[in-house]
Amino acid sequence: MSRYRLSPTPGQGVGLEEHCGHARYVWNLAVEQQSWWTRYRGKPPNHLERCRQLTDARAEFDWLKAGSQTIQQQALRDFDQAMRNFFGGSHRRPTFRKRGQSEGFQVVGKNARVEKLNRRWSRCWVPKTGWVKFRVSRKVPDFKSYRVTRDRAGRWHVAFAAVPVPVDPPGTGEVVGVDRGVAVSAALSTGELRTCPGLLPTETERLHRWQRRLARA
Repeated sequence: MSRYRLSPTPGQGVGLEEHCGHARYVWNLAVEQQSWWTRYRGKPPNHLERCRQLTDARAEFDWLKAGSQTIQQQALRDFDQAMRNFFGGSHRRPTFRKRGQSEGFQVVGKNARVEKLNRRWSRCWVPKTGWVKFRVSRKVPDFKSYRVTRDRAGRWHVAFAAVPVPVDPPGTGEVVGVDRGVAVSAALSTGELRTCPGLLPTETERLHRWQRRLARA
């Protein structure tokens, strides 16, 4: 994840805040709806049903219709992914997002575009907001999506999701037995003996000082 500092104009900042509010509103509705459904009440609505409900809500509320449908639908996809991570055991259950603490939205697909302006500046596309400049502090990686966020200090950032280059694991792939000991830290089945480096004189003195303090506690 590579993050860069955004520099939106005052008008663009208002549009970004509206996108954050719409994404947070849709996310919180999905969390509330998911909490209502139990195994006794049947299965919760899937992603297509939630998208149809979002379409009906946009037709009824003008303030929600004024936002980007792509960003709002992406908030539902993010919630579905969060639920899959929860049931997979890798993450906690999704919770409500608060204003000022969870400010952000994601741009994916054909809307995720970046243009280079010069050596120090580039700009990214945000639906219904336009091109927003950001400072190129390092090379922009190859990406398929990016997330626009605002921290508690009111600063905007854009983070690009990129897959890192795989790194070859260490070793030759052969199996080696290890026997841990006291005099010798590790004895390998190949006959090699490994010894961990000891403490420096200053570190040893500090350890003794803390041990004396612990003994008097």
